[in-house]
Amino acid sequence: MDHSGHGMTMDLPPFTLGRGLEFSGEPFFLIGCVLALLLYGSAVVRLRRRGDAWPVGRTVSWVIGVLTVALVMCTRLNDYGMVMFSVHMVQHMVISMVSPVLLLLGAPVTLTLRALPSAGRGRTGPRELLVALLHSRLLRTVSHPVFTIPLFIASLYALYFTPIFDFLMGSTVGHIAMMVHFLAVGLVFFWPIMGVDPGPHRPGYVMRMLELFAGMPFHAFFGIALMMASEPMVMSYADPPVSLGLDALADQNAAGGIAWAFSEVPSVIVLVALLFQWHRSEEREARRSDRAADRDGDQELVAYNAYLASLEARSH
Repeated sequence: MDHSGHGMTMDLPPFTLGRGLEFSGEPFFLIGCVLALLLYGSAVVRLRRRGDAWPVGRTVSWVIGVLTVALVMCTRLNDYGMVMFSVHMVQHMVISMVSPVLLLLGAPVTLTLRALPSAGRGRTGPRELLVALLHSRLLRTVSHPVFTIPLFIASLYALYFTPIFDFLMGSTVGHIAMMVHFLAVGLVFFWPIMGVDPGPHRPGYVMRMLELFAGMPFHAFFGIALMMASEPMVMSYADPPVSLGLDALADQNAAGGIAWAFSEVPSVIVLVALLFQWHRSEEREARRSDRAADRDGDQELVAYNAYLASLEARSH
């Protein structure tokens, strides 16, 4: 498949939503999405056969998350994204900011830990290796806000405003690697914020919200920079195919608008999820306090009855 940029061309008809959603079957992401659904489904089935429950909402979230990846990478959106900056920006925003949130709400690490069998005392199996990874120094580093927030920001500015982007867009392999990078960065950034799966960093809910909003303004500034530019800033999209009938600067401005608008989408989703988790946590804490109070009350009642019994015994 030929792509625009670095002397390669792709002739596509003018973009419409119908054309964009046609199945293209990009093999790398297609295989990855199918495997993600099969592995998650098999783990859920394993729990069910064992008599353990798994929340339906988590399964639904995982499936929708995988389907959002397939939507932007396994349809003709992927082809148009190679020659239209605006379509590429939709791909980037979905795969880095929407898909990761939905996938993380599926709690894949928790599911894996529950589905994998223990290797037994003194032995090491897949489950033990995963637990060791979760407690490793590497994961403590890559999940720390000091690492995740700059990485999240650098994935925009250091990529689009340097020759790295044009280099990656020059080949199918480079483009796939870039999209995998976007997905990975989104997962790393949102993982400690979501707090659904176990991990080395679990800050309080207020701190998670601060981490979330620390990165979002930079997305908005990035979008505004593209919208305000008076000339194409990314050479891969500076000369779109004639068949598209597209103005490069207008398409870049549209891409900036998409980046700016999408900075709000994950914020709302994650904020709602955090508030829901916070509410659930407060309810659990209240129930624990009530149970503890009931136990203390029962013990006091028993002690009081024993005291009355002792007084009665003395009177006789």
